[in-house]
Amino acid sequence: MASKPSSVITKAIFPVAGLGTRFLPATKAQPKEMLPVVDKPLIQYAVEEAYAAGVREMIFVTGRHKRPIEDHFDMTFELEIALEQAGKQELLEVVRSVKPDDMECVYVRQAQALGLGHAVLCGQRLVGNEPFAVLLADDLMVGPSGGQPVLKQMVEQFAEWRASILAVQEVPAEHTRRYGIVAGSQVNEHLVDVSRIVEKPAPEDAPSRLAVAGRYILTPGVFHEIANQPRGVGGEIQLTDGIAGLLRREKVFAYRYEGKRYDCGSKEGFLQANVELALAHPQLGAGFRDYLRSIEI
Repeated sequence: MASKPSSVITKAIFPVAGLGTRFLPATKAQPKEMLPVVDKPLIQYAVEEAYAAGVREMIFVTGRHKRPIEDHFDMTFELEIALEQAGKQELLEVVRSVKPDDMECVYVRQAQALGLGHAVLCGQRLVGNEPFAVLLADDLMVGPSGGQPVLKQMVEQFAEWRASILAVQEVPAEHTRRYGIVAGSQVNEHLVDVSRIVEKPAPEDAPSRLAVAGRYILTPGVFHEIANQPRGVGGEIQLTDGIAGLLRREKVFAYRYEGKRYDCGSKEGFLQANVELALAHPQLGAGFRDYLRSIEI
């Protein structure tokens, strides 16, 4: 009889090999994941969320022109020395906090952009036979005020159920073709026992309006499914198809998370995140709110 997986999630995959074409020309020479929301790049928000959930090994699946991500999480000796000599201790602490001492960053190259499933598969050798998280930096997730970050909520669900957990939210029917859509039976207020998952269905074909957001906790069995599946929507190796295969052998749950998601893969979502996170910023919020009140909209 197979033993249940560990309840602890220590590794996370960040697929960051995409070209960011929706943000051209801003992303012509820099990764979209390095675009700043207020004062931090998108990728840092995702890494901080993973770290807060107990993850200590961050696996970045990168592509060409993604070196700035590696540099961001590396030590910047000259900058740290300059700040130290200038007595700018507060800024020095900000720089050093980007990568805590007990956090490891590992990089693996995705040579071809063959889809999200393929990107996750690139991390298989580093993950091994452990459950792991997947975080899409495009989706900036903010937990509820005074509550837990989204991935931390999911880790707690995983500890209870020991099965793959997908973050989901309800979307308008006309938006189903943008997402993986799940259907299943309600377990409780937040949890659905998934019986079906479909990648980007047309509204008339969608089994529900529950859309998968950019946070996953997956058991290692998903690697076998991804490696042995045909190409799906758009000729890509879809993670959704791998999860659909996993459903035939294991339980998969969809979790209605508490908090808010900003679709920073779109310009509108990116701007919304900047405005709302600036308003919530402890130093900038009050002044920025006054400024917004002063302009004609």
